[in-house]
Amino acid sequence: MNNLIPEVSAWYKDVANGSLFEVVAYDEQSGTVEYQHVDGEVGEYDTGSWQELSLIPAEPPEDWRSPYEVNSEDDSYSDHAIVPENWSGALSDIEPDSLDFGDDFQVL
Repeated sequence: MNNLIPEVSAWYKDVANGSLFEVVAYDEQSGTVEYQHVDGEVGEYDTGSWQELSLIPAEPPEDWRSPYEVNSEDDSYSDHAIVPENWSGALSDIEPDSLDFGDDFQVL
């Protein structure tokens, strides 16, 4: 039995089975603790089940981002703005003389 209060974004290790997981949500009113294992599997404990677990606080694993397919390149942001060469788009490249709208329209 543990006296740990579930904390969102905190990692815990279940000593009984060796599993490592992160608490992703905790709702005191409904008494539920949502968790996610390193492999991406999600689940939920009720408060009674949580207290019966043999848990210890744990450090996040080195590869905890792998199930989310996040890599170090995703962390770097570029300050370079993307500026189009032509703000009007492809339609501005069309010559008005080459358009034939018939007798009812005149291109000025």
